[in-house]
Amino acid sequence: MAGKTAKKSATVAKKTVAKKTTTAKKAVAAKKTVAKKTTTAKKATAKNAPPKLLSGGNPQIAKGYGDAPIQAYIAAMPGWKRAVGSRLDAIIERTVPGVVKAVKWNSPMYGVEGQGWFLGIHCFAKYIKVAFFRGKQLKPLPPSDSKSQDTRYLDIREDETFDEAQFVDWVKQASKLPGERM
Repeated sequence: MAGKTAKKSATVAKKTVAKKTTTAKKAVAAKKTVAKKTTTAKKATAKNAPPKLLSGGNPQIAKGYGDAPIQAYIAAMPGWKRAVGSRLDAIIERTVPGVVKAVKWNSPMYGVEGQGWFLGIHCFAKYIKVAFFRGKQLKPLPPSDSKSQDTRYLDIREDETFDEAQFVDWVKQASKLPGERM
């Protein structure tokens, strides 16, 4: 009888150990599932988080080609700059049908296939800088000089008037010149 009791105790002990092992394995699996869901949630939140603004208020947007990265950049432009950025994009798109768009170096770039980039935009703390990469060939010259041999700038500030007709003329001229390598 003592042998049967010992056998029974051993069987109960094995079942208890097996049950504890299964419970422990389930707990580990549950922790892994929670950790995976947490990581996935963090990634989703990071994707939905507003872009970081770099020094001077320039949005940090991942490099990308097409209209979507440009629109993401414009949406992330702070304050009054968002409306101006949207207006500039619409003017460029209307003026240069089939314009090629990209965000490179945290700046919207506009170009013509086979000719290169002719214009770039960048946010600063108090203004938006529009760079015409062959600006020294434009008539009249855009107002601000550059250290670059050919580049000229147009700085757009919140409290200054913006000559849309002149901008359209510069965009037309710039889009017909060979641009920066794409």
